[in-house]
Amino acid sequence: MKIAAAAFPLEWHDRWNSYVGKLRLWVRTAAEEGAELLVFPEYGAMELASLAGEEVARDLARSIDAVSERMSEVDGLHASLAREFGVHICAATAPVRLEDGRAVNRARLFAPDGSCGHQDKLIMTRFEREEWMISSGEGVRVFDTALGRIGIATCYDSEFPLIARAMAEGGAEILLVPSCTETARGYWRVRIGAQARALENQFVTVQSPTVGPVDWSPAVDENVGAAAIYGPPDRGFPEDGVIAIGKMNAPGWVYAEVDLASVRDVRENGTVLNHRHWDEQQDRLGAVDIVRLGSPGGAAG
Repeated sequence: MKIAAAAFPLEWHDRWNSYVGKLRLWVRTAAEEGAELLVFPEYGAMELASLAGEEVARDLARSIDAVSERMSEVDGLHASLAREFGVHICAATAPVRLEDGRAVNRARLFAPDGSCGHQDKLIMTRFEREEWMISSGEGVRVFDTALGRIGIATCYDSEFPLIARAMAEGGAEILLVPSCTETARGYWRVRIGAQARALENQFVTVQSPTVGPVDWSPAVDENVGAAAIYGPPDRGFPEDGVIAIGKMNAPGWVYAEVDLASVRDVRENGTVLNHRHWDEQQDRLGAVDIVRLGSPGGAAG
C-alpha cells in the first residue's frame, strides 16, 4: 500500500467552504499520488476555531467548544471524501466535548465506505492537563481494515510502550502517530517514541505533525515537526528504520510504499524478534535487587 503522512499547516478560515476546499485539495492530492492511507496530525482541527471569529479563536477554553460543535459536519465531510476518493483517512484530532462535560482529544479513522471508528488519547501532556483541561480517554482499539489492522497512538501516547504493545497484541501492523509539538525537543520525543515502538513491536509507524506558526491560537501557536514513516531497522526495511521523511517544518505530504508482508516476515524471521520476545522481559525481571557499590560517604576508601 502507499501511505501519505501530512505535515499540516493550520490556516484561518472565514467560512466553512474555505475549510472544505482546503481539506478536499489535500485528500485529492494524496489520492492522485496513489495513497490509500492518509494521516493528518494531532489538533489539526483547531483551525476550525477560526470559523467562530477571532475573539473565540484566541480564547483557550472557548476554542474547544467551537471546534467540538463542528465535529458532526467535519466527520460528515471526511466520510464523504473517503468515499469519493476511495481512501482511508485518519482525520486530524480534535477536542470533543462529551455528555458528562469532559473534553477528550479524539482521532477518527474513516474507511472508503464512509464508516468510522475513533481512538481517544490516553495520556495527557502537562499543557492538556493543567491549562487546557483535556481529559484522558479510556480503552485501546485496533481497527480491522482492508489495508490491515491499524492502531492510533496520539502524540504523547507514542512515548508509552504499553499502549502500542496492547495494539500490537490486538494484531496491529501499522501504528499511526498524529502529533502536535511546539518545540524541536517535543518533536524529537515523539519521533523517538514512534521509532522505538516500531522497533519493539516490529511494525510500521506513521508520524504526522502540525507545522508552522498560528498567531491567532493560544492552543497551537507554534508547531514544529517533520512527517515520516518508520519501520524496524531489520530485514525488509531501511537500516536506520526511516522509510520516508520530509523536511522539518515543510508543509505537504510525505509518501511511502509499505508491504505488510515485510512486517509479518520480520516478526517471523528477523535478525532479532522483539515482537515475539516481549513477554520474556517479565519472565526475567523478578524483584529488583539493590546492589551497593563503593563507600556510603562517597569516594571509595
